[in-house]
Amino acid sequence: MNIGVLGAGQLGRMLALAGYPLANRFTFLDTTGHPSAGIGDVMVDTDQKHLADFLAKVDLVTYEFEHLPVSLVQAIEEHKPVHPSSEAIRVCQNRAEEKALFDRLGIPTPAYRLVESAEALEDAVRELGTPVVAKSVTEGYDGKGQAVIKSPSEAVDAWRTINHPRLIVEAFVDFVREVSIIAVRGRDGQVVFYPMAENQHVDGILRYSVAPLPDLDDAIQDTADGYIRALLDELDYVGVLTLELFQTPDGGLLANEMAPRVHNSGHWTMDGAVTSQFENHLRAIQGLPLGDTAARMPSCMVNVIGQEGEPARLLEIEDAHLHRYDKSERPGRKLAHVNLVAPTHAELIEKVRRCAELLPGAPTPRFSFE
Repeated sequence: MNIGVLGAGQLGRMLALAGYPLANRFTFLDTTGHPSAGIGDVMVDTDQKHLADFLAKVDLVTYEFEHLPVSLVQAIEEHKPVHPSSEAIRVCQNRAEEKALFDRLGIPTPAYRLVESAEALEDAVRELGTPVVAKSVTEGYDGKGQAVIKSPSEAVDAWRTINHPRLIVEAFVDFVREVSIIAVRGRDGQVVFYPMAENQHVDGILRYSVAPLPDLDDAIQDTADGYIRALLDELDYVGVLTLELFQTPDGGLLANEMAPRVHNSGHWTMDGAVTSQFENHLRAIQGLPLGDTAARMPSCMVNVIGQEGEPARLLEIEDAHLHRYDKSERPGRKLAHVNLVAPTHAELIEKVRRCAELLPGAPTPRFSFE
């Protein structure tokens, strides 16, 4: 089966690597003019004149990032199956729509307000209390398009800096850790769940993801499973969906945002789970049985950001698996990731710290369960 992928970055690259053993072929449609997949058949279409050629080559379509024109995805749906659907993209592109969906399904979130002016932003900051984070309602990812506001007097500058006509303002949360739940829904409605991961971000960019968590109560995993299942069923979703959450001191979970695709916090599954998120996404969209999501051993994904270390040194670490994206170095750019696995969490953390020491600029990891 020839699978069309909207986008041609490292997530598409990893989808293809997982799909070749299933005899899949891949055609990527890049609308940015800067493809980096380095695999499969890449079509650059910055002027949207090659869509017909793309559709003629593929049997079904998926995507590796959600920042796509909804109208483009809807046009494709008239000719080929698209999984996940354009409705999932439409909701995930708009933080106001996303929060409304969470509210409707009874998924708790941090307190928030929607504002359309600097004055309204200042009022929201006073109402919610400081600090708050203000985000553009559309666009923006990996920390872009947002600002932390520590005083109402900073509201006007934040409004100008973000430079977007509508913002969502969220109260800060007293949380124990940031976590994510990844689930997969097949075309027949079957749903499987991966163990929750703890995530550490620096400057809005993910640096570490650990799963499974040794101190996570089963009831908390079940709660997260219930939240993401509700989203999957409501959207009649097919494929991998990710829900990022905050875990509070009382064990509660507050939803931050969701992503309708394979996700950075699930890269650990490539070497740490029975079936990777990438293979399971491909199984789902093709109507194949879903694979086992259990963790083989404690695992950690370490993102390589901006500058690569020496591959030989990284691979000297026992049971380290380096996944390079064949990208040029640039500050803030995701260049690769290292998956580490170990029999115990204590041994895993030791490996993660050794790995971090070999990566230029990598922060020292600190996990809540240590």
